[in-house]
Amino acid sequence: MKLIFSKHFLIILVFSLFTTTLAARKVKIGVEMLKAQNFSPIKGKRVGLITNPTGVDQDLQSTVDLFFHSKEIKLVALYGPEHGVRGDYSAGTSVANFKDPETGLPVYSIYGKTRKPTPEMLKDIDVLVYDIQDIGSRSYTYISSLGLAMEAAAENNIEFVVLDRPNPLGGLKMEGCLTEPAFTSFVSQFPIPYIHGLTVGELATYLNEEGLLTNKIKCKLTVIPMKGWKRKMTFEATGLPWVPSSPHIPHNYSPVFYPVSGILGELYVMSIGVGYTLPFQLFAAEWINADSLSKNMNALKLPGLQFRPIHFTPYYSVSKDKVVHGVQVYVTNFEKAELSLVQFWVLQECHKLWPEKNIFEMCEKSRLNMFDKVCGTDKVRLEFSKEFRVESIKQLWEKDIVAFRAKAKRYFLY
Repeated sequence: MKLIFSKHFLIILVFSLFTTTLAARKVKIGVEMLKAQNFSPIKGKRVGLITNPTGVDQDLQSTVDLFFHSKEIKLVALYGPEHGVRGDYSAGTSVANFKDPETGLPVYSIYGKTRKPTPEMLKDIDVLVYDIQDIGSRSYTYISSLGLAMEAAAENNIEFVVLDRPNPLGGLKMEGCLTEPAFTSFVSQFPIPYIHGLTVGELATYLNEEGLLTNKIKCKLTVIPMKGWKRKMTFEATGLPWVPSSPHIPHNYSPVFYPVSGILGELYVMSIGVGYTLPFQLFAAEWINADSLSKNMNALKLPGLQFRPIHFTPYYSVSKDKVVHGVQVYVTNFEKAELSLVQFWVLQECHKLWPEKNIFEMCEKSRLNMFDKVCGTDKVRLEFSKEFRVESIKQLWEKDIVAFRAKAKRYFLY
């Protein structure tokens, strides 16, 4: 086959490559800024690194490799959160202690029997460095690991450094009530909104300065900020490469959908696309009529959202190997969309169409506990289940945002 390239095509191609390069230069993440400083904040120190596959620079070089081969620091140990340092553990699976085959360094698990680094794990460390890409939602466990590691650093008189990275949901959107003390768990470790609007560096500072670590302890915290990041930026706007932060967050837009359905997904009654090719992007079950639900959802005219009928067969998880029907969610205007309420609107319309299907009665009782933990309270479920009306919980869901935003602004770095 003969390939013909026109002059205009070549101009477009060159322009495309040029603009992509420019886009890639929009934001420099914390690890890039640390390199630019010749590692001076941690120079000459024995370093412990909390990271996973998302800990890479703009050229996709691992922070592990950067640290290990640097002459300025001595990398002593690695610490594996959920999914592990190399990303070789599935969701919820305990991470083991082992020696990293690439570097020969000890890898200590902080997702298993031990979730806070112990004194024994930290005995040869001067500074603990955190470099993990968050997705902006409270129930994602990496920020729980962040807080517990900060506590361990404070208790063992070790410095703590956060290499900042973008919040993929930007720094403006905040949704959900604060976690109530009785519902504190590893999926809601701190009293922050479900969508918190902070970078990990800002969150670390907030936890430290607001006395939210155990016994209000404070660590000696340094944040290496980004350059060029703006609060209005979604991840796509940064020009940075996306590394899957976990198996079901494969794309740079995946964090947008995680809060859309993740709470409902805890019940394991309705498919949310986990187990299919569209994780967190849909709602489906064998008993749903896709056209009816799609029509009802679009009739709500929810700002920034559209829905289409979908039929598919999950490969694993809920309704494995069974044909299910439902709706796929399209976010048409990210700024206007109220992401975390979508799942409750779906439940409202399902209840109208199929009132005999009470999803809270269809699940195992233990799943109700997880639903409440992810919500940060049981009040949302208890109130909503009375009439299945979103209006009955909207005020409860939004009640803490104004006060939280005012407090969080003190710690904005961008």
